[in-house]
Amino acid sequence: MSEGEGERIEVQTRLFPATPDGISEAAVVVRRGGLVAFPTDTVYGVGADAFQPAAVERIYWAKGRPESKAIPLLLGKTEDLSLAAEHVPAAAWTLVERFWPGALTLVLRARADLPAAVTAGTGTVAVRLPNHPVALQLIQSVGVPLAATSANRSGQPNAVTAEEVQRELGGRVDVIIDGGRCPGGVPSTVLDLTQAAPRLLRRGAIATEDVERVLGRAIEK
Repeated sequence: MSEGEGERIEVQTRLFPATPDGISEAAVVVRRGGLVAFPTDTVYGVGADAFQPAAVERIYWAKGRPESKAIPLLLGKTEDLSLAAEHVPAAAWTLVERFWPGALTLVLRARADLPAAVTAGTGTVAVRLPNHPVALQLIQSVGVPLAATSANRSGQPNAVTAEEVQRELGGRVDVIIDGGRCPGGVPSTVLDLTQAAPRLLRRGAIATEDVERVLGRAIEK
Protein backbone atom coordinates (compact mmCIF):
# COMPACT_ATOMS: atom_id res chain seq x y z
CA MET A 1 0.00 0.00 0.00
CA SER A 2 1.52 3.27 -1.11
CA GLU A 3 -0.72 5.70 0.77
CA GLY A 4 0.83 7.73 3.54
CA GLU A 5 -0.03 7.56 7.19
CA GLY A 6 -1.93 10.83 6.96
CA GLU A 7 -4.47 9.22 4.65
CA ARG A 8 -5.15 6.54 7.28
CA ILE A 9 -6.35 9.02 9.88
CA GLU A 10 -10.06 8.71 10.59
CA VAL A 11 -12.27 11.51 9.28
CA GLN A 12 -15.58 13.07 10.25
CA THR A 13 -18.09 11.21 8.12
CA ARG A 14 -20.81 13.50 6.77
CA LEU A 15 -24.32 12.34 5.89
CA PHE A 16 -25.74 13.80 2.66
CA PRO A 17 -29.34 13.46 1.45
CA ALA A 18 -30.00 11.72 -1.85
CA THR A 19 -31.05 15.01 -3.48
CA PRO A 20 -29.53 16.59 -6.60
CA ASP A 21 -27.58 19.01 -4.40
CA GLY A 22 -26.45 16.27 -2.02
CA ILE A 23 -25.29 14.05 -4.87
CA SER A 24 -23.52 16.99 -6.54
CA GLU A 25 -21.66 17.79 -3.32
CA ALA A 26 -20.70 14.13 -2.93
CA ALA A 27 -19.31 14.13 -6.48
CA VAL A 28 -17.06 17.05 -5.57
CA VAL A 29 -15.73 15.02 -2.64
CA VAL A 30 -14.95 12.12 -4.97
CA ARG A 31 -13.19 14.34 -7.50
CA ARG A 32 -11.03 15.66 -4.66
CA GLY A 33 -9.92 12.13 -3.76
CA GLY A 34 -12.51 11.33 -1.10
CA LEU A 35 -14.48 8.18 -0.35
CA VAL A 36 -18.26 8.20 -0.68
CA ALA A 37 -20.72 5.48 0.35
CA PHE A 38 -23.95 5.36 -1.64
CA PRO A 39 -26.94 3.10 -2.37
CA THR A 40 -27.05 0.81 -5.38
CA ASP A 41 -29.59 -1.68 -6.71
CA THR A 42 -27.88 -4.44 -4.70
CA VAL A 43 -26.24 -3.16 -1.49
CA TYR A 44 -24.58 0.07 -0.34
CA GLY A 45 -21.21 0.61 -2.00
CA VAL A 46 -18.14 2.67 -1.13
CA GLY A 47 -16.41 4.31 -4.06
CA ALA A 48 -13.55 6.50 -5.23
CA ASP A 49 -12.38 8.00 -8.52
CA ALA A 50 -11.00 4.95 -10.34
CA PHE A 51 -8.15 6.99 -11.80
CA GLN A 52 -6.85 8.36 -8.49
CA PRO A 53 -4.69 5.51 -7.08
CA ALA A 54 -4.32 7.04 -3.60
CA ALA A 55 -8.10 7.36 -3.30
CA VAL A 56 -8.63 3.77 -4.42
CA GLU A 57 -6.05 2.57 -1.91
CA ARG A 58 -8.07 4.22 0.87
CA ILE A 59 -10.88 1.76 0.12
CA TYR A 60 -8.60 -1.14 1.08
CA TRP A 61 -7.79 0.56 4.37
CA ALA A 62 -11.37 1.59 5.10
CA LYS A 63 -12.68 -1.95 4.64
CA GLY A 64 -9.66 -3.90 5.86
CA ARG A 65 -9.73 -5.46 2.41
CA PRO A 66 -6.83 -7.71 1.31
CA GLU A 67 -4.66 -5.89 -1.23
CA SER A 68 -4.72 -8.98 -3.45
CA LYS A 69 -8.44 -8.49 -4.14
CA ALA A 70 -9.13 -6.22 -7.10
CA ILE A 71 -11.85 -3.57 -6.81
CA PRO A 72 -14.71 -3.51 -9.36
CA LEU A 73 -15.70 -0.47 -11.37
CA LEU A 74 -19.18 1.01 -11.51
CA LEU A 75 -19.94 2.81 -14.77
CA GLY A 76 -22.23 5.75 -15.40
CA LYS A 77 -23.17 4.61 -18.90
CA THR A 78 -22.52 1.65 -21.18
CA GLU A 79 -20.14 3.64 -23.36
CA ASP A 80 -17.75 3.94 -20.41
CA LEU A 81 -16.74 0.31 -20.97
CA SER A 82 -14.04 1.70 -23.25
CA LEU A 83 -12.52 3.51 -20.25
CA ALA A 84 -12.11 0.24 -18.38
CA ALA A 85 -11.57 -2.64 -20.80
CA GLU A 86 -9.14 -2.93 -23.68
CA HIS A 87 -11.23 -5.53 -25.50
CA VAL A 88 -14.94 -6.19 -25.10
CA PRO A 89 -16.01 -9.54 -26.58
CA ALA A 90 -19.29 -9.98 -28.42
CA ALA A 91 -20.70 -12.03 -25.54
CA ALA A 92 -20.23 -9.05 -23.24
CA TRP A 93 -22.23 -6.74 -25.49
CA THR A 94 -24.99 -9.35 -25.69
CA LEU A 95 -25.21 -9.51 -21.90
CA VAL A 96 -24.94 -5.73 -21.53
CA GLU A 97 -27.88 -5.22 -23.87
CA ARG A 98 -30.05 -7.60 -21.83
CA PHE A 99 -28.98 -7.04 -18.21
CA TRP A 100 -27.60 -3.49 -17.93
CA PRO A 101 -28.33 -1.45 -16.00
CA GLY A 102 -28.60 -4.23 -13.45
CA ALA A 103 -26.97 -6.70 -11.10
CA LEU A 104 -24.57 -8.41 -13.51
CA THR A 105 -20.83 -7.80 -13.15
CA LEU A 106 -18.57 -8.71 -16.07
CA VAL A 107 -14.86 -9.44 -15.71
CA LEU A 108 -12.91 -8.26 -18.78
CA ARG A 109 -9.32 -7.57 -19.82
CA ALA A 110 -8.31 -4.28 -18.22
CA ARG A 111 -6.91 -1.28 -20.01
CA ALA A 112 -3.20 -0.92 -19.38
CA ASP A 113 -3.66 2.57 -17.94
CA LEU A 114 -5.97 1.48 -15.12
CA PRO A 115 -4.22 1.93 -11.75
CA ALA A 116 -2.78 -1.20 -10.16
CA ALA A 117 -4.85 -0.36 -7.08
CA VAL A 118 -7.95 -1.21 -9.17
CA THR A 119 -6.71 -4.38 -10.86
CA ALA A 120 -4.49 -5.71 -8.01
CA GLY A 121 -2.08 -6.78 -10.74
CA THR A 122 -4.53 -9.25 -12.29
CA GLY A 123 -4.73 -7.63 -15.71
CA THR A 124 -8.51 -7.86 -15.48
CA VAL A 125 -11.28 -5.56 -14.31
CA ALA A 126 -14.83 -6.21 -13.10
CA VAL A 127 -17.41 -3.74 -14.42
CA ARG A 128 -21.10 -3.07 -13.87
CA LEU A 129 -23.72 -0.47 -14.71
CA PRO A 130 -25.91 -0.15 -11.59
CA ASN A 131 -29.67 0.18 -11.84
CA HIS A 132 -30.13 2.82 -9.16
CA PRO A 133 -30.78 6.54 -9.79
CA VAL A 134 -28.57 7.80 -6.94
CA ALA A 135 -25.60 5.64 -7.97
CA LEU A 136 -25.95 6.63 -11.62
CA GLN A 137 -26.30 10.34 -10.84
CA LEU A 138 -23.22 10.22 -8.63
CA ILE A 139 -21.04 8.43 -11.19
CA GLN A 140 -22.21 10.65 -14.02
CA SER A 141 -21.58 13.75 -11.91
CA VAL A 142 -18.03 12.60 -11.13
CA GLY A 143 -17.49 12.03 -14.85
CA VAL A 144 -15.41 8.83 -14.63
CA PRO A 145 -16.05 5.26 -13.43
CA LEU A 146 -15.92 4.68 -9.70
CA ALA A 147 -13.80 1.99 -8.11
CA ALA A 148 -16.46 0.65 -5.78
CA THR A 149 -17.17 -2.33 -3.59
CA SER A 150 -19.58 -3.14 -0.77
CA ALA A 151 -19.67 -0.58 2.05
CA ASN A 152 -18.84 -2.90 4.92
CA ARG A 153 -15.77 -4.19 6.72
CA SER A 154 -14.36 -7.20 4.87
CA GLY A 155 -15.99 -10.40 6.05
CA GLN A 156 -18.97 -8.61 7.61
CA PRO A 157 -22.58 -8.62 6.33
CA ASN A 158 -23.41 -6.27 3.48
CA ALA A 159 -24.92 -2.90 4.42
CA VAL A 160 -28.35 -2.11 3.00
CA THR A 161 -29.02 1.14 4.89
CA ALA A 162 -27.04 4.30 5.58
CA GLU A 163 -27.17 3.49 9.31
CA GLU A 164 -25.47 0.15 8.70
CA VAL A 165 -22.78 1.87 6.64
CA GLN A 166 -22.20 4.33 9.48
CA ARG A 167 -21.72 1.49 11.93
CA GLU A 168 -19.30 -0.28 9.62
CA LEU A 169 -17.34 2.55 8.03
CA GLY A 170 -18.06 5.68 10.05
CA GLY A 171 -14.84 7.66 10.42
CA ARG A 172 -13.31 5.91 7.41
CA VAL A 173 -15.37 7.39 4.57
CA ASP A 174 -15.87 11.08 3.93
CA VAL A 175 -19.55 11.01 2.96
CA ILE A 176 -22.52 8.67 3.15
CA ILE A 177 -25.42 9.42 0.79
CA ASP A 178 -28.60 8.34 2.54
CA GLY A 179 -30.82 6.90 -0.15
CA GLY A 180 -32.90 4.70 2.12
CA ARG A 181 -32.84 0.92 2.14
CA CYS A 182 -31.36 -0.73 -0.93
CA PRO A 183 -34.04 -2.58 -2.89
CA GLY A 184 -31.93 -5.64 -3.66
CA GLY A 185 -29.86 -6.63 -0.67
CA VAL A 186 -28.22 -9.36 -2.77
CA PRO A 187 -24.81 -8.84 -4.45
CA SER A 188 -24.46 -8.91 -8.21
CA THR A 189 -23.80 -12.04 -10.24
CA VAL A 190 -20.17 -12.08 -11.44
CA LEU A 191 -19.22 -13.61 -14.80
CA ASP A 192 -15.66 -13.94 -16.14
CA LEU A 193 -15.43 -13.28 -19.90
CA THR A 194 -11.64 -13.18 -20.18
CA GLN A 195 -11.40 -16.74 -21.53
CA ALA A 196 -13.07 -18.52 -24.44
CA ALA A 197 -15.69 -20.08 -22.16
CA PRO A 198 -17.67 -17.79 -19.83
CA ARG A 199 -17.20 -18.75 -16.18
CA LEU A 200 -19.38 -18.00 -13.17
CA LEU A 201 -17.36 -16.45 -10.33
CA ARG A 202 -20.24 -15.60 -7.97
CA ARG A 203 -23.92 -16.43 -7.84
CA GLY A 204 -26.02 -13.35 -7.21
CA ALA A 205 -29.12 -11.40 -8.13
CA ILE A 206 -29.15 -12.48 -11.80
CA ALA A 207 -29.96 -16.18 -12.15
CA THR A 208 -27.34 -18.31 -13.88
CA GLU A 209 -30.06 -19.87 -16.03
CA ASP A 210 -31.05 -16.42 -17.34
CA VAL A 211 -27.45 -15.68 -18.32
CA GLU A 212 -27.16 -19.02 -20.11
CA ARG A 213 -30.43 -18.41 -21.93
CA VAL A 214 -29.20 -15.06 -23.27
CA LEU A 215 -25.80 -16.45 -24.28
CA GLY A 216 -27.32 -19.56 -25.82
CA ARG A 217 -24.74 -21.76 -24.11
CA ALA A 218 -23.82 -23.24 -20.75
CA ILE A 219 -21.33 -21.40 -18.57
CA GLU A 220 -18.67 -22.95 -16.40
CA LYS A 221 -19.54 -23.00 -12.71
